[in-house]
Amino acid sequence: MTAIISAAGVGKTFRQLKRESGLRGALGSLFSRTYNSIRAVDGVSFVIESGEAVGYLGPNGAGKSTTIKMMTGILVPSEGTLRVLGREPHANRMVNAREIGVVFGQRSQLWWDLPVRDSFALNRHIYDIPALRFAENLRLLTDMLDMGAYLDRPVRQLSLGQRMRAEIALSLLHDPRILFLDEPTIGLDVVAKDAVRKFLAEVNRQRGTTIILTTHDLVDIEEICPRLIMVDDGKLLFDGELKRLRATLGSRRRLKLEFATDPGPIALSTATLALDEGAAKYYLLEDETTSLIDVLNEVGRGRSLKDVKLEEPDIEEVIRTFYQNKATRQGAVA
Repeated sequence: MTAIISAAGVGKTFRQLKRESGLRGALGSLFSRTYNSIRAVDGVSFVIESGEAVGYLGPNGAGKSTTIKMMTGILVPSEGTLRVLGREPHANRMVNAREIGVVFGQRSQLWWDLPVRDSFALNRHIYDIPALRFAENLRLLTDMLDMGAYLDRPVRQLSLGQRMRAEIALSLLHDPRILFLDEPTIGLDVVAKDAVRKFLAEVNRQRGTTIILTTHDLVDIEEICPRLIMVDDGKLLFDGELKRLRATLGSRRRLKLEFATDPGPIALSTATLALDEGAAKYYLLEDETTSLIDVLNEVGRGRSLKDVKLEEPDIEEVIRTFYQNKATRQGAVA
């Protein structure tokens, strides 16, 4: 694989007009202006290889959307070096536009009063897509996203889930090498979210399309993106696989032991009892190396054990623990 996106010490600072209250401030603003500097992105560095699917995570105001806008050429970095497809995005915006696709969950690229098919046809002319390639891509995307029933409906008549499928199809008609997605499942119902997630995972796997995804729905990340980049206050906090993040945090697995009858208290050296419901007992495994066999050997025979269930911590718990640990560290320093 080769690097398709590289960022080295990238920063973005915005200037905001400083407003002062009162008559003095109003008079002063007539003759001079003062500004506050807002640091949205602060020295971020990463490399994304061709064909990767990467989740870009962080709380509101962490700098996610600003970084996406710099990668797509909408914003110019204040400092550092940013390359997308080997080019500076803002200086080569028109050239890069032919090789990237962009989907913003709360902004539509479709023509509101036109049938979906007409928006697709217009995109064909904008990107100068050859007729045969366009027809094949439209057929494939229509089948994969199950859009056949509403291709000839005006966009304003579509449900949110149908519109989002059409938005994603529109962004892929010209075979982009990179697909940027900002909150693509926001507001969708469970069925629509599942369809979008499966489709994006398949596009990444089959076509090798590089995916950069920002979202607050962590299931999106778990089902689409093996790699996470996590930011806060504009700074990079973590870059790696979810399983490495779990290992870094020492995330605890949950174990449920279900017995035919209550065997009484069972203390284990390999696990910590979290809840005792008599015939059902719940434990936390602190050590990642502890195996289920170790636990069962310690439980022993003759206790009428009926069922065993071992669960990994879900992604929401992992991410929450990560940011809680960050807040705790900052509090200790303060």
